[in-house]
Amino acid sequence: MSRLVDIRRALHQIPEPGFHEFKTQAFLLDQLSKLPADRLEIRTWRTGILVKVKGSNPKRRIGYRADMDGLPIEEETSYPFRSQHEGYMHACGHDVHMTIGLGLLTHFVEQVIEDDLIFIFQPAEEGPGGAEPMLASEELQAWKPDLIFALHIAPEYPVGTIALRPGILFANTSELFIDLKGKGGHAAFPHTANDMVVAAAHLTTQLQSVVARNVDPLDSAVVTIGCIAGGTRQNIIAETARLEGTIRTMSLDSMQKVKSRIEALVKGIEAGFECQAKIDYGSNYCQVFNDEQLTVEFMRWVREAGKVELIECPPAMTGEDFGYFLEEIPGFLFWLGAETSYGLHHAKIEPSETAIEVAVELMADYLTWKSKQA
Repeated sequence: MSRLVDIRRALHQIPEPGFHEFKTQAFLLDQLSKLPADRLEIRTWRTGILVKVKGSNPKRRIGYRADMDGLPIEEETSYPFRSQHEGYMHACGHDVHMTIGLGLLTHFVEQVIEDDLIFIFQPAEEGPGGAEPMLASEELQAWKPDLIFALHIAPEYPVGTIALRPGILFANTSELFIDLKGKGGHAAFPHTANDMVVAAAHLTTQLQSVVARNVDPLDSAVVTIGCIAGGTRQNIIAETARLEGTIRTMSLDSMQKVKSRIEALVKGIEAGFECQAKIDYGSNYCQVFNDEQLTVEFMRWVREAGKVELIECPPAMTGEDFGYFLEEIPGFLFWLGAETSYGLHHAKIEPSETAIEVAVELMADYLTWKSKQA
């Protein structure tokens, strides 16, 4: 397992943005080149990689997906193997995810099962979204799995614990960008200008009413404005302002209602402040909906195997583009306990590396068992 820890640490040092995972792809291809070539078929798609591990008597294809990209975060961990790419960090555990995928792949090269296994190293999970276009690609369609599985590290759970549930696990998500343009001017003559800082402040306050007054209280939704930018100096009335945020809902109907209400409020700001506004929803991810039958079966198997502690968890407002795979292919995603003090996307997150061995052993045993059930 020390080999996998070394791999994780090497990957941790080269985080890259979505569809720019060039070093990451090269590193993974180099690792794959060390495995017996007669057991593998390898294809690339943009900065992603598809690997078929040939089964002894395949009746179907079983897929396993690991995401590849990093986040635009300046690392603040105590690691001696910190990111070598200034301003980028593997703060969501994708270095761990890839390492687990590579560990599983290596296991099944050595321990052959009947079914073909399709390992998917997917770029751009954090944005602009790699799952949907990769799923539609000729390369993946040629090897489209009949079943598919994935995991995501969970800082709040101890190592040796996994968490999941049948049905919806992660929310529908959408980015939100709103640009306002008015008329700038001198701070001493506010009557000659249309102040977009004031307009942005009003809009930010109004957006907080969207969930409270437009979403069924028995449903769940979030509208968060995480960044506001406007103005250049203290004595200049701002001509432009920009709001950046996120929308997250537990139902597609609520997502549509929230967006409709946001658009109405923005039109009101345009009229009230005599300005122009533009809305961009950026990347949109569908919900992660775990196949009911497969998930219940897996949970039963986990309990009987007794290798890890199983928690049936509530849904989370987390976004994950693995949901696009689950729209077309039966499967599930689960949380993997990684026991760290800081949460996902935090500059100081240090997931426990012992979770790698837990996941590889668990999924190796499960996929071996599952292959026998065909």
